[in-house]
Amino acid sequence: MSSPTLGTPLSPSATRVMLLGSGELGKEVLIALQRLGVETIAVDRYAHAPGQQVAHHAHTIAMSDPAQLKALIEAERPMLVVPEIEAIATPMLEELEAAGVVRVIPTARAARLTMDREGIRRLAAETLRVPTSPYRFCDSLQELQAAIDGADGGEGIGYPCIVKPVMSSSGKGQSKIDGPADVQKAWDYAMAGGRVSHGRVIVEGFIDFDYEITLLTVRARDSAGEIRTQFCEPIGHVQVSGDYVESWQPQPMSTQAQQRAQDIALAVTGNLGGQGLFGVELFVKGDEVWFSEVSPRPHDTGMVTMVTQWQNEFELHARAILGLPVDTTLKSPGASAVIYGGVDAEGIVFDGVAEALSVPGTDIRLFGKPESFVKRRMGVALAHAPHVEAARSKAKQAAAAVKPRVA
Repeated sequence: MSSPTLGTPLSPSATRVMLLGSGELGKEVLIALQRLGVETIAVDRYAHAPGQQVAHHAHTIAMSDPAQLKALIEAERPMLVVPEIEAIATPMLEELEAAGVVRVIPTARAARLTMDREGIRRLAAETLRVPTSPYRFCDSLQELQAAIDGADGGEGIGYPCIVKPVMSSSGKGQSKIDGPADVQKAWDYAMAGGRVSHGRVIVEGFIDFDYEITLLTVRARDSAGEIRTQFCEPIGHVQVSGDYVESWQPQPMSTQAQQRAQDIALAVTGNLGGQGLFGVELFVKGDEVWFSEVSPRPHDTGMVTMVTQWQNEFELHARAILGLPVDTTLKSPGASAVIYGGVDAEGIVFDGVAEALSVPGTDIRLFGKPESFVKRRMGVALAHAPHVEAARSKAKQAAAAVKPRVA
């Protein structure tokens, strides 16, 4: 394969890439692309999204509307379309890719399979036969109760269990059920938290794991032009109500567990195909590993790589999708901690930034979201240190120093 040619932005030779979803993760991908001279197009469902603030072009549409999505892609004619969220009209992407209008990252099929938990869970468990928690899909509160109790003819999922909408992001709508009294509340929460409300959930048996990891897995061309799979060091993380609040790299693992994690990630991403970075989520107990989910894009827990790796996850994604070689080498142990909005308001201000950055070895990113909510992620603190525990302490200290408030 010949080496990729990159053009000059805003010229007839431009290499044009469109991101569908332009939040904080998309913003960093756009910046990484721009450093390689790519002309960028940021699309989101609301105006002035973080990525739209840095891209060459910005559009605000309902990305789940096939007609709007098709019209925009045909008007802009990007070389690549890069989905950065789940709520996209993926059948239209498949149609446009099949017609040769555009190439979708990693592929239109992968975008469709991973946009909801049902497609990817059935692929992993039923086609690829990788270990997962027991699960069932349910279309009503009654079906959910029957699946838990085993009244649907199958083996009951039992308590405790986890309920999630089939389509959501960052843990929205996810809850743990400890007994019958929690079922109605969990169903209502899942219905409110889904990206696209179509009344379907997955209920999973609870795995008593030691920890969970994100294994960033990159499918990229090497110097010979062959697609090769590479892995970053495993990322440990803490979630509260399904939402990431803290991550660190590397997460210590046994050699056997790390090999099993890589084998599972290789099987899943190899089936999905294409090029780019995947965030593969896994549960680990001792040497045992279970597949949880995969995102065919940079992962929120992977923001820690902005301080830990020579090429962070966004740079890896940008290089991989352009057909360039990548380097997944760890630079230093490090950690990240989320900075929440703390208030419901537009155009908030942040105090304490100097205090945060006075913690040695730290950095912060403020995402620039136009509207804050109490539990909306508005920034992240990053820290590096010789050991993970020290980095975690410093990241949390820096995050706590930042004080969002109404302007």
